[in-house]
Amino acid sequence: MFDNVKIYGKIDNNPLFAPSETTESDILTKSALEFVILLHRTFNEQRKQLLLNRQQQQEELDNGTYQFHLLPETETIRNDPTWQGPTLGPGLINRSTEITGPPLRSMLVNALNADVTTYMVDFEDSLSPTWENIVYGQVNLYDAIRDQINFSTSKKNYKLNNSFAKSPTVIVRPRGWHMVENHVVVDGEPISASVFDFGLYFYHNAHQLISLGKGPYFYLPKMEHHLEAKLWNNIFNVAQDYLAIPRGTIRATVLIETLPAAFQMEEIIYQLRQHSSGLNCGRWDYIFSTIKKLRNDPTHILPNRDLVTMTSPFMDAYVKRLINTCHRRGVHAMGGMAAQIPIKNDETANAIAMDKVRKDKVRELTNGHDGSWVAHPALAPICNEVFSNMGTPNQIYNVPDLSVTVNDLLNTKIEEFKITTEGIRANLDIGLQYMEAWLRGSGCVPINHLMEDAATAEVSRCQLYQWVHHEILLDDTKEKISPDLITQFLHEQVEKLSSASPLGSDNKFALAGQYFLPEIRAEKFSDFLTTLLYDEVCTKSSTPLDLSTLKK
Repeated sequence: MFDNVKIYGKIDNNPLFAPSETTESDILTKSALEFVILLHRTFNEQRKQLLLNRQQQQEELDNGTYQFHLLPETETIRNDPTWQGPTLGPGLINRSTEITGPPLRSMLVNALNADVTTYMVDFEDSLSPTWENIVYGQVNLYDAIRDQINFSTSKKNYKLNNSFAKSPTVIVRPRGWHMVENHVVVDGEPISASVFDFGLYFYHNAHQLISLGKGPYFYLPKMEHHLEAKLWNNIFNVAQDYLAIPRGTIRATVLIETLPAAFQMEEIIYQLRQHSSGLNCGRWDYIFSTIKKLRNDPTHILPNRDLVTMTSPFMDAYVKRLINTCHRRGVHAMGGMAAQIPIKNDETANAIAMDKVRKDKVRELTNGHDGSWVAHPALAPICNEVFSNMGTPNQIYNVPDLSVTVNDLLNTKIEEFKITTEGIRANLDIGLQYMEAWLRGSGCVPINHLMEDAATAEVSRCQLYQWVHHEILLDDTKEKISPDLITQFLHEQVEKLSSASPLGSDNKFALAGQYFLPEIRAEKFSDFLTTLLYDEVCTKSSTPLDLSTLKK
């Protein structure tokens, strides 16, 4: 099994990441790695082919030979009213308030203590994938599930208020199909990050979670085709069989956060059927994907990012289609993120921000969502209060009328349309701040009183690319957005942020700017910033581990 397998991550308990008696060697065991490697070898060729299919579709979009549409080959799935998703999983009936965040030890404790029903633990967009973050994230979850997560620092004691069994239900989001884990090389190529994250968590914790009535449950990100959901379903079946767990025990919620997936919602639920726990509106990633897919089409240019809201035509259509689809098939339709964090020492500004959160959650409840996301425990009471108006644990019974067409999903015309100098500077500021933090190993970043993840930088990058590529005229100065102009603004922003950085010369704004520049000058377009930057955070040991020394 371990022929042609090399692991370049150093196994060394690091109390900075996991003040625990559990170590990396307790996670990277022989039996766990055999399981993960089996899944990778069985399914990696399918994964790579599906990623090639994405590239082919983008090429066809760019040359005008592809138009988004409902798939004729899956018409029978859409038109068959008889099939349904499974009954709701234990601990997943009420998902009215979900909190999200990376598996850092302190954040795990805080989230599990929050007044929420479920908790999405994120190995993807809010976690910079350093080896320490990934493996100690597994350590922290292992400890939390076994009620051994408590720890103390010089400033604070972190302790669960209740046992894990009485805490919010955990749902883990592994990295997307497009990502790899360079520290583990199988047959000469890096292992799938999706399989690595899923496999380690499932292998170590599935039986324990089942005994607690709490899983194993997952969120699946960044998919663009229903066959990508089918691949996950196949992996779930093999994984359950391997551990002698009944098929259908796993439940997975799919984030509809790409434009192609919005045209295949029904098919995605169908492919996961007995494992489906619904769909989620991943709003910022969906905006990113819409710009990304249509970036070279001059009829789909979006204005300043603050003008692109959930009431924009294409966003409103996507939400309504998702809710109708989920409820017709008997599964949850989850709302999007409230990224606001409390504004300390400014009661007026904080009140305005919290009112914005409340209005957003009321909109989601009224549309028919069964629950919504918050990024900070302080927002949970607002979401709880709003969704208590359902009167029931969910409103899956409510199937709203559907009047959404293909054209509605592509209607990016926004009534208030402005692209301004301030819009450029805002994108540069947010994009650079997030990228700089990510390069330092932090993927969950407070910026302008919002808790941001990678989708923030992606929207910034895509918008700037689009505006430069189409030579947009600024509404305020009437100046053309050219590569030279964007370069000037970038250098100014890098200098401003570097000068103000509390890290002094140790900040990484200049490095972030180097990666950002060709993307926003429209000289290149990388699929994802996270894959573009990955080598900068992937610090491999020069010598692979002696696998014979691993624990059984």
